[in-house]
Amino acid sequence: MTDLGPLVPRQRDMHPVPYDPDYKTSVPRSPNWPLLSMESTPSEETGPRFGHGILGPLDNNLIVNFSRDPGKPAVGERILMHGRVLDEFARPVPNTLVEIWQANAGGRYRHIKDSYFAPLDPNFGGCGRTITDDQGRYQFLTIRPGAYPWPNRANDWRPMHIHISVFGHSFGQRLITQMYFQGDPLIDLCPIAATVKNRSQLDRLVAPLDMAMARPLDFLAYKFDIVLRGRRQTMFENQPEGM
Repeated sequence: MTDLGPLVPRQRDMHPVPYDPDYKTSVPRSPNWPLLSMESTPSEETGPRFGHGILGPLDNNLIVNFSRDPGKPAVGERILMHGRVLDEFARPVPNTLVEIWQANAGGRYRHIKDSYFAPLDPNFGGCGRTITDDQGRYQFLTIRPGAYPWPNRANDWRPMHIHISVFGHSFGQRLITQMYFQGDPLIDLCPIAATVKNRSQLDRLVAPLDMAMARPLDFLAYKFDIVLRGRRQTMFENQPEGM
């Protein structure tokens, strides 16, 4: 996604282990055989381009983009999620598609298999997207997602979090991660978060409160920079080595 240049050595011990019995789903999902390295094809390296040119004016405003009616906003605590997409040398990565998805304020996803007791918000879809500007900046106006229980151990709960997808300009350039919130006590109790054994790397998934970007009597702000490669790389779920 950036110009070619010298690669920064990676610290592979930062990445989560694929097999962690405390995270039960990792047991059947972890590979039993050595991974194969396959050559990429031209179609994977050059296309397709996903959604870069079809964004609507409300796509990064999850408070109203589902109802399409400013008079019927989503219910919950309003927040601004913002940051920059950067390379390993802190250079901005412009024109990059950033997508998010999340649970509503009660901790429920708009998904057919989500059976949590919290009600669905008829005015909240839980999805948004935007393109980074020439300085790599992005932002979303949304609702703080609620925590929710999940069937791992007897009483496990997922911390409040927002899922993030970063697209480059080809099929093979997609990274997925998630953002947690500063001060959430459930982070230290979550078996999924605990698969990131390096605490400094886990802390990079926690967005600090940013009062400088908060709007009085309207919303709080949280800053989450996404670093694609290098020693300060954000931990990605689907491609530990970055782009």
